[in-house]
Amino acid sequence: MSAFIDKVVLITGGSSGIGKATAEKFAQEGAAVFICGRNGEKLLKTENEFYNKGLLLQTIPGDISKICQCKKIIDQVVGIRKKIDILVNCAGVYIEGKSDAMTEEMWDTVINTNLKGTFFMTRYAIPFLEQSKGCIVNVSSDSGLVGNTEAAVYCASKGGVTLLTKALAVELLKRNIRVNAVCPGEVDTPMLDKYIEERGINKKDYLAQTLEHYPAGTGRFIKPEEVADAIVFLASPKNKAINGACFSIDFGLTSGY
Repeated sequence: MSAFIDKVVLITGGSSGIGKATAEKFAQEGAAVFICGRNGEKLLKTENEFYNKGLLLQTIPGDISKICQCKKIIDQVVGIRKKIDILVNCAGVYIEGKSDAMTEEMWDTVINTNLKGTFFMTRYAIPFLEQSKGCIVNVSSDSGLVGNTEAAVYCASKGGVTLLTKALAVELLKRNIRVNAVCPGEVDTPMLDKYIEERGINKKDYLAQTLEHYPAGTGRFIKPEEVADAIVFLASPKNKAINGACFSIDFGLTSGY
């Protein structure tokens, strides 16, 4: 029997990319899955896709960059299912550019979603995760482990998520809550496609340029399902000894070569 039967899972940014792949993995394992996101149309589309696959999914519209909505999302899940067992903080945005071209608005957009949203979703989930002896998996990035050129704001947000994960892991273990993170490199998601399209770059050419910075032998982008597998692994109650880990999923990019 799956370890996730009757577990309640909440995934932010769950309507596409890594979040969507993670929702599907948990749903296949028999968990009660909730996803939240800002775009109601995308949420409905994802819900219909799951239904057509015979998988159950519930959606909650909400913008985690707004603290009041973080609390509302948590309260809605608890109101429906009476508990939360697993929180996956996956919602994120990306803005890059030269640091002397960054604006306060750009800073706030990235930090408020990637870092502040992750913290306050966690903050409001803590009492319920303590009751269920649950866990949190945060989605950081290779940019949360090493610096990337012209991505200072994004690196600041994801570096914050990485150390936030470790600090929370130490703090919350005595309350029976584990906290871990995944740190993926370039993942083949709609966010990546949008980034490439906005720059008018051919995807094949972008892949070739990107992989110049990866260890020799890397021939493709990371798949969302590969990150989702790691998230499900970290969330499993079979892995209670894993706490405060920040798993690199990047073909060795951040290991040095």
